Amino acid sequence: PSSDIKADVRDVLICKAEDMEVKNRIALVVHVPFKAFKSVKKIQGRLIRELEKKFNKKHVIFVAKRTMMDKNTVKNGLKFRPRNRTLTSVHEAILEDVVAPSTIVGKRTRIGVDGSKLLKVFLDPKDKDKENMESKLATFSAVYKKLTTKDAHFTFGEA
Repeated sequence: PSSDIKADVRDVLICKAEDMEVKNRIALVVHVPFKAFKSVKKIQGRLIRELEKKFNKKHVIFVAKRTMMDKNTVKNGLKFRPRNRTLTSVHEAILEDVVAPSTIVGKRTRIGVDGSKLLKVFLDPKDKDKENMESKLATFSAVYKKLTTKDAHFTFGEA
């Protein structure tokens, strides 16, 4: 990393980094502890740019390591389950993490005739020209599918 983010990178902790095969590319998914993810979010855009330069032909995605809790938390000795530990909440947060430098402006769930669900995610059109975001859409879809087993289609919303 360049000298301007060197100080910020010291705060970054990494749980695990894994390669995922995406069509004709390889995506590098970096898992960060949830508590340390706040420091990563500050420098995420610059960090991704630097790592993609270093690992050429790889898309880099940062994801926080979140904990899901079972519905019957009473058995585990807890009075209630925090809202951010539910399956739905964790999957929503993973979706936000995957598209990280960009922001989500809209979501639609399309249910096919056969009952299959497809999540259509609309990203901010301002981010369309930023560092080859157009080519990353397929990567976002494949990584989200691998992490959550849900189908998602990413496009840019109308300006």
